[in-house]
Amino acid sequence: MAQGARPNRPQQQTTSGSTKKTQAKTHGASGNPAKRNGPARRGPAAVKPATASDWVSGARLRTLPLAIAPVFLGTGAAIVATGAGEFHWVRALLALAVAVCLQIGVNYANDYSDGIRGTDNNRVGPARLTGSGAAAPRTVLIVALSFFGAAAIAGLLLVIATQQWWLLLVGVLAIAAAWLYTGGKRPYGYLGLGELFVFVFFGLVATLGTTYVQAGTVNLESWLSAISIGFIACAVLMVNNLRDIVPDRASGKRTLAVLIGGTAGRAVFCVFLLAPFLTVGFFSLFYPLAFFTFFVLLLALPACLITVTGRTAGELILALKLTSFAGLGYGVLLGLAFAL
Repeated sequence: MAQGARPNRPQQQTTSGSTKKTQAKTHGASGNPAKRNGPARRGPAAVKPATASDWVSGARLRTLPLAIAPVFLGTGAAIVATGAGEFHWVRALLALAVAVCLQIGVNYANDYSDGIRGTDNNRVGPARLTGSGAAAPRTVLIVALSFFGAAAIAGLLLVIATQQWWLLLVGVLAIAAAWLYTGGKRPYGYLGLGELFVFVFFGLVATLGTTYVQAGTVNLESWLSAISIGFIACAVLMVNNLRDIVPDRASGKRTLAVLIGGTAGRAVFCVFLLAPFLTVGFFSLFYPLAFFTFFVLLLALPACLITVTGRTAGELILALKLTSFAGLGYGVLLGLAFAL
């Protein structure tokens, strides 16, 4: 009986070894569950669930100045256009709600779309909700659509207030552009067209639209301001893409920075950010307070210097923050120059 029992022992050892290998695969190379959050973030099991601060970070608050600045500029231009200094504060707030909700919505939509495509697998910047596995893709999508819905409601209220029903089409196009930046089968953000659409919707549409819903017309102040803040919005996108140029190239995401290269991209960034100050010089001839907008160069020039000389992701993130706040300062100061 003892001899007959011996053949079973190797099978037990093999089973035990197989179990250990399975556990090692589950817990990582070391077999230690404590190291599950190690090198790569590959799915929900690899990271902790997203916290409230993670969701706030996912909204990318540093980009919100790009939504606020056009509303200040458009409102200032509207006050000029009315002639009597009339201020439609309710319509201005609704325009602000549309712009901010669209900006947050597009940020979450990008998080979702880039995450499910795997574009963020090689990301060098802050971790994304979807790509890191901290939040389920469906949840991120629902949050994105919720902000698009809030923007649509605020826009509908503006349409009702102005009785300009054709603006509904503009709203639909804006939401579609926000989604198709990285969503859909052929996202235009992957084809080097991101800056063009940012210029159109976060520059022209946002500024001119804000002026129109308050004044019923657009003027030179609105047009030149829209072009200028559109360039600054392009600068923010460019420096962001310069930071991600290597992982984007590896992932097949052909941003403008990838297409023209890092050196040319840095030069284009400086043009985007500094050209709007030519507009400030022009308006200073007619609005004395516009001269104070030149103080924004205290943010813009360091951003250019850092972008041209910086090579690390941290440096370019700092340049992005400076550029974003430069856009806010530009919009607020020049908008107040018009209004006052």
